[in-house]
Amino acid sequence: MNSVWQTLTLSTLPLQQWLNSSFLHYPIGRLRTWRKGSWLMQWAEPIGGGLAMLVFALAPFVNNTLTGLLLGACGTYWLLLTISDDRSPESGGNAPFATPIHLLVGLYWSIAVVATAMSPVKREALVGLQKLTLYLLFFALLARVLRSPRIRSWVITVFLLTALAVSVYGLQQWTMGTDALATWVDPESPLSKTTRVYSYLGNPNLLAGYLVPAVVFSIVAFFSWNGWMCKALAVIMTAVNGACLILTFSRGGWIGLVFSLFVLLLLLAHWWSIHLPRFWRTWALPIVLGTAAAVVLLAVVVVEPLRDRVGSIFAGRGDSSNNFRINVWTAVIEMIKDFPVWGIGPGNTAFNKIYPRYMRARYSALSAYSIILEVALETGIIGLMCFLWLIFVTLSQGWRAIQRLRLVGSQEGFWLMGAIASLVGMLGHGMVDTVLYRPEVNTLWWLMFALIASYYGHARLSEEQVVEDRV
Repeated sequence: MNSVWQTLTLSTLPLQQWLNSSFLHYPIGRLRTWRKGSWLMQWAEPIGGGLAMLVFALAPFVNNTLTGLLLGACGTYWLLLTISDDRSPESGGNAPFATPIHLLVGLYWSIAVVATAMSPVKREALVGLQKLTLYLLFFALLARVLRSPRIRSWVITVFLLTALAVSVYGLQQWTMGTDALATWVDPESPLSKTTRVYSYLGNPNLLAGYLVPAVVFSIVAFFSWNGWMCKALAVIMTAVNGACLILTFSRGGWIGLVFSLFVLLLLLAHWWSIHLPRFWRTWALPIVLGTAAAVVLLAVVVVEPLRDRVGSIFAGRGDSSNNFRINVWTAVIEMIKDFPVWGIGPGNTAFNKIYPRYMRARYSALSAYSIILEVALETGIIGLMCFLWLIFVTLSQGWRAIQRLRLVGSQEGFWLMGAIASLVGMLGHGMVDTVLYRPEVNTLWWLMFALIASYYGHARLSEEQVVEDRV
């Protein structure tokens, strides 16, 4: 049974040995000599981190075209780093070039390529494949540069400061009032006159998806950052981002927040359990979760807009937003039945070309409003299985890294816990919404995968150090 688990999680995969003997490994290091003689490439990793920081600093404020150009620059730079990589031990070549997460990301991209070739709308699917390729190249660059704890901390800090600016403007909208840019609330609902903040992102659901990881990382920043000034800033970020997320009145965002905070509490309780007395090892988690649940229930009971919005989740077709999603899901399921193996190809352009044949009257849509249905539609059942395997292996690798970092008491473990909790929360939100496919959120989605992947070599070295210390 243990061997089956290790096979599914790729825990025992001799990936580095395979890469060293693989044809795919051949281009790596072809420009090694040029890189050694380049003055600029002495700061290769910080430059890559700077490009990543630029993406996270600008994404909420600029149009998608500029974000795409920045992602293209990141992808091109990753290719340059790869073909000029020095794998010698004296140059840090012991760090893994790829991880099991990289392997499955590559497999998913390969499936998307086949889905594009098999698509009934190949030209439109090719557009989606280009966008997917940009995101995956961005993941590859992040996974490489985030191996440095310093760059990792700076990238997360830039994201948190940007999210703080976004949230402050959202709170200003709540205080001063703002006009809705679209019909986000059932006009017959008691909340029809309630302000839903959207800040610079133009949509409250998109803003909520952006802020789920911001809240989580604000919390873990309190434990990871040193100094009371930094910790005070983390508390302010948590309060401001959390308040702004709540005021989006996005039910999907609330679901994602609950999922992520639940996972974060579990991980934090596990992290500190080795330092607690026996009583608190047993009862700390139930007490914390029970208190948090009581606070949430009290807020739902006391605050009328919150109560109405939560109640609409269980209204079925009685709520216009629910009814819209159900009709879209029904149409998408019919599309999946007609294209079960390879799907229709990636991207919303292919979706918009085929969906009108299946949609019910008055229920046009930009996507499937569910990440699971979207993946199944774009890349078929084969792509969906690979996608779920990717998430499974990523969470498994993250858990293994936490176990190792916990043994040495490394503060880097808090960022890792934030990435795992955010990934679960964003997935929970994505189950009922379409925000994961927007650049502002999709870049964060792949940041979580890259953060977890970046601990692969670090965690392995930590485990070896523990063994040496015990000897």
